[in-house]
Amino acid sequence: MIERDALRFRRALRSDLPVIIGLYADDDRGGHGDAWNETNRPAYEAAFDEITGHPRDALMVIEKDGVVIGTFLLTLLPGLTGRASRRLQLRSVEVRADLRSQGIGAHMLAFVEDYARTHGAVMIELTSNNTRPEAHRFYERHGYAKSHAGFKKKVKA
Repeated sequence: MIERDALRFRRALRSDLPVIIGLYADDDRGGHGDAWNETNRPAYEAAFDEITGHPRDALMVIEKDGVVIGTFLLTLLPGLTGRASRRLQLRSVEVRADLRSQGIGAHMLAFVEDYARTHGAVMIELTSNNTRPEAHRFYERHGYAKSHAGFKKKVKA
């Protein structure tokens, strides 16, 4: 198990993009065809600029021994329901495959919960691909409950 003190959570830098995209590219189940190359680079850099330029978003990385080993994206969502409560959305979670099941995800969720509290969020929302039952069990062990059915529709260009 990896101790919390061995990890550093910080906001991503533009120079982290090749590693972040590499983490997504190595995901054999939730992958979205991501690849860091000169053709895709401008789109990733534009998305990074948009994310880091918005005060509600925080693209985070997890470092161990100075090496990025994980990433996740946080977005604060204002709302009118729940007496105008604020929620925190957790998405794009990825931990390097060879380091999974070593406690990193638990440390990440503790970080996310502290972030939510600090930023006035009363709830954390996340989605997880249906092909990841082990991830679902992990989230449930950490107090997350399945509460809604999610739907997606791709928009044609």
